[in-house]
Amino acid sequence: MKTLLFVRKSLFFLLAAGCAACGTPAHDHPAETADEHDHPVETAPAADEHDHPGEVGFTRAQAAAAGLEVETVSPAPFAAVIPVGGQLQSPAGDEQTIAAPSSGILYFTDPSLTEGSAVRAGATLASISGETLLDGDPVQRAALNFEAAEREYRRAETLRADTLLSAREFDAIRARYEAARAAWRGQAQRMTARGLAVPVPMNGYLKSRLVGQGEYVSVGQPIAVVGRNRRLQLRADLPEHAFRSLSAIRSAHFRTAYDDTVRRLADLDGRLISTGQAADGAYIPLVFEFENPGDLLPGSFVDVYLLARPREEAITVPLSALTEEQGLRFVYLQLEDEVFKKQEVKVGQDDGSRVEILSGLEPGDRVVTRGAYQVKLAGASAAIPAHTHNH
Repeated sequence: MKTLLFVRKSLFFLLAAGCAACGTPAHDHPAETADEHDHPVETAPAADEHDHPGEVGFTRAQAAAAGLEVETVSPAPFAAVIPVGGQLQSPAGDEQTIAAPSSGILYFTDPSLTEGSAVRAGATLASISGETLLDGDPVQRAALNFEAAEREYRRAETLRADTLLSAREFDAIRARYEAARAAWRGQAQRMTARGLAVPVPMNGYLKSRLVGQGEYVSVGQPIAVVGRNRRLQLRADLPEHAFRSLSAIRSAHFRTAYDDTVRRLADLDGRLISTGQAADGAYIPLVFEFENPGDLLPGSFVDVYLLARPREEAITVPLSALTEEQGLRFVYLQLEDEVFKKQEVKVGQDDGSRVEILSGLEPGDRVVTRGAYQVKLAGASAAIPAHTHNH
């Protein structure tokens, strides 16, 4: 009896609760199909509609801030490159050594004058004073010698007129007089309150100071070197193993240690003037001459890119277009105005400014040449939103 009562109570609660599926009192449900019941099955979108691996969103504002520049790939001739070491030199005749015209104590007009300072032709570089020398001032001795030679010559002229002096003796006296006069005039014109002036022979710059302020110098001693610095020479050392390429080399690019700019000899009126006929150690020297743009220093060591016979229809990009990840090289292609794609490339030789692309690019591709690093950072920080462009 108790069991029957429990079953009736349970049935009552089920009828009161109704159907959990539809919220109505309990009743029979016909068999429902998927179309009739509101439980749709969602399907994943196609991979080609949402997934764009390697693509980066980069807005116009970001591009302007990064100074973004893009170049369209176009095949063009590209010279074979032989990277070597080299040095900038002054051509013969483009510099001059200044020697002391007299013995004495040297005083530079500007004691703070340093190597590399500009100098002007005719300006006084230094003065030499012989007042403190034990054997007397050479300039004063020159003046006394001239006075004595002049008196002797005037007396000889009188004796010659009276036929009391032979022609040979007269000629010797006249020669001594003219030499003494030339020596005195050469020094008298350069006398200053501090001594004998040493002039600058040409416009240019002070390449080196060979003596210090207040040092003793003897006549003929080198005291400074002045260079024009208008033209320079580039000496490149070609390794012996590249000897067979020597005949194909016609120009070069170079870069100094103090400037990242790659200089093109073709832009500096440069030309090859000599090639070594024998190896100097393990190298064959090549010498180019070019116009100095004004910011290059003779004696500087440089990286040289010797340019040999060009290859036709090569694909190249500026070195600034490359980025690197885990030893691989990449560039960024512009697909649309604000959409870019990372593209792996295989590189060949570079001439210091451009690099040959062996694979990974096709003519017509638009490559980021400036601002590639900023595009890379944008790609690392955020993915491109779905459905931002059409395929």
